[in-house]
Amino acid sequence: MEDPPLASLSLTHVHYNPADRISYLCAWLALVPQGLCVVYATLIWSNREIEIFLMFAGQMACEALNWVLKRYIKEDRPREMHGKGYGMPSSHAQFVSFFSVTLTLFLLFRHVPHPTETHTPFTFGGRFLLSLIAIACAGAVASSRIYLSYHTNKQVLVGCAAGAIFAFVWFGFTTYLRRAGWIEWALETWILRILRVRDLVVQEDLVDSGWARWEDRRKRQASFRVQGKKSK
Repeated sequence: MEDPPLASLSLTHVHYNPADRISYLCAWLALVPQGLCVVYATLIWSNREIEIFLMFAGQMACEALNWVLKRYIKEDRPREMHGKGYGMPSSHAQFVSFFSVTLTLFLLFRHVPHPTETHTPFTFGGRFLLSLIAIACAGAVASSRIYLSYHTNKQVLVGCAAGAIFAFVWFGFTTYLRRAGWIEWALETWILRILRVRDLVVQEDLVDSGWARWEDRRKRQASFRVQGKKSK
């Protein structure tokens, strides 16, 4: 008996023109959502920040919304597309739009880091510039879907709009949870206490997280070495 033909894992199988460098770049841009999911998982595991939990939950809810919209609208992809499934709205565009807009809202309206003895956090201008970069990168990912003929202009624009609108809705919802005390209540539950979930990133710069403790330890170790040399 002959072996059955091999199949391609469609999750990361992206068609592009190997003779076109822009097409090759767009194929890599198509992997950005998967990369962001790895970033989410890494930050959640390493930092245990409730804000990152909330953002990831909103990201998954946005994906669920895209799944529903595609099966409700039932608009086909462009004819040049070799893949399967509906194309309205673009899931890539909706994913990166939600991420960039949510990150922008957090950096500009919720994140108020305080300077410490060892670190000066980004100014508002720096956070604004970072937000612009995030939005520009999202635009590049969304545009790549048109260039690769995976979606029409309209499908990408609707995806961007759906992601941005849902980002504002989710940000408003999480703002309500904070002001109503639900986040503080959740952080006191036994399961989040066991998982050591915390809420520091709103007022503490991630770059400075743990740095003061590290600097203090280095100073103590240096002091011990100096004292050891003097005792000899």
